[in-house]
Amino acid sequence: TRGRPKRVQHYRALLRIARNTLDYLQQAAAQLPLAAGPAGKLWQAQVRHYQPLIAQIIAQTERRVLAGEAVPAGEKLVSLFEPHADIIVKGSRDVDHGHKLNLTTGRSGLILDLVIEAGNPADSERLLPLLERHIPFYGEAPRQAAADGGYASRENLRQAKAWGVRDMAFHKKCSLRIEDMVRSRWVYRKLRNLRAGIEAGISCLKRTYGLARCTWRGLDHFKTYVWSSVVAYNLALFARLRPT
Repeated sequence: TRGRPKRVQHYRALLRIARNTLDYLQQAAAQLPLAAGPAGKLWQAQVRHYQPLIAQIIAQTERRVLAGEAVPAGEKLVSLFEPHADIIVKGSRDVDHGHKLNLTTGRSGLILDLVIEAGNPADSERLLPLLERHIPFYGEAPRQAAADGGYASRENLRQAKAWGVRDMAFHKKCSLRIEDMVRSRWVYRKLRNLRAGIEAGISCLKRTYGLARCTWRGLDHFKTYVWSSVVAYNLALFARLRPT
C-alpha cells in the first residue's frame, strides 16, 4: 500500500489479529494438560518455541511501522521459521535473507576455505581474518592474492604485505595505486583476470550445486547444506583436474 497513513492503518489491523491469535494460543496451551501424551508435549514445546518469536515480531513491527523507529538489523527477526537468518544488503542491490559466505580459492579453482558469516559484515572487514585462517592451514601466506574491490583498503593492503603476500590485487583500485599492490601492471592484469574467473566458479556453485537457495531448515542444517555443496563441487573439479 502506498502512503504511510494507509500502510499504518493496515498494519494496526494486522497487529490486532496477531495479538488475538497469540492470546488464543496461550489460552489453548494453558488448558492442555501437562500429561497429554507425546503429541501434547510436542505441541507444548512448539508453543514455547514460537511464542517469544511472535512477540518479538509484534514488538519490532510496532517500533518500525507505528513509532517510525529505525530498528537495527541485528534486532530484527526476518523469518518466524528460520530465526537465524540475517539481512544481507550488498551495495544498492536488493535485500536478501540468509547468511553471507566468504570463499577462498586456489589457481586450480578448488575451494580452499569457507566462512559462513554472522550478520552482514563489510567485505573490507573480512579480508584479514580470511588471511589469518589461511596461514596456519597452509603453512604460509599466499605469494599472490586477488580479491574483489569491496575488500580493498589501505590497511588491508599494508597488513597483507606484512604477512608475506607479495602481490595483493584488488579488482577495483579504490584509490590504491597498482604499483603499491603488485610488482607490475602485467601481474595486476593476470590477478584481476584470475579473480574474474572465480566468478564462474561461484556461478556454478549457485546453479549446479544449489548454493543459490538452501532448502534445509535450521542453522546447523544450513551449514551442512553449504559445506556439502562445496565438497561436491571440489570433488567434481578434482576429478577433472586429476592427471591421466
